[in-house]
Amino acid sequence: MNNVLEARHINKYFKKPTLYHVLKDINFEIKKGEFVSIMGKSGCGKSTLLYILSTMDTDYEGELLLNNELITGQDRDYLSHIRNKHIGFVFQFHYLLSEFSVLENVMLPAKKLAEKSEQEIKQDAIEKLKMLNIEHLANKRASNVSGGEKQRIAIARALINNPSIIMGDEPTGNLDSYNSENVFNIFKQLSADHNLSLLVVTHDEDFAKRTNRIITMEDGRIIS
Repeated sequence: MNNVLEARHINKYFKKPTLYHVLKDINFEIKKGEFVSIMGKSGCGKSTLLYILSTMDTDYEGELLLNNELITGQDRDYLSHIRNKHIGFVFQFHYLLSEFSVLENVMLPAKKLAEKSEQEIKQDAIEKLKMLNIEHLANKRASNVSGGEKQRIAIARALINNPSIIMGDEPTGNLDSYNSENVFNIFKQLSADHNLSLLVVTHDEDFAKRTNRIITMEDGRIIS
């Protein structure tokens, strides 16, 4: 079984103001190297599901497995470690620290993980920037680069710890069509050439259609 991620019978309830069943018996798996998108109307539970899959939200019923290891029920420190080591995040907003250089931003998750020396981390970060054709921006302040470049920097940062899976929440939601296309091509290449798994929540149908598989959600259920 080369599943990177597996959700088994995930149910989620919001308790306030009244009991609301937001995710209903969610089951699916993502294989190594698979590029999967999640689609569905606003409020169908996509983002709530992503929060659970990313180990940020632990208040759910069911089981979550990452690299065939049960993650459900593990303590916060362990989850924080797992998240940093195995999951790369790319959001709609890049969340770069504007006063830091591009290189420093990319190095941050690896410094937090602290499994390599500063010099090794720097080398890794430069490699990732090269991979995304933005090494020339390394010493620029993050506030001085364009929107499309910022999203590439965010992808480089997501890759720094060589994660098992990249999770994206509307990663092209803020970009024009040219930069959206760029991000799609980068993701496609990561899946094809580096055997990386990707799970992306998107509203962009053209984007989703070109991924390996679309998980469609409606009213807290997976309908296809």
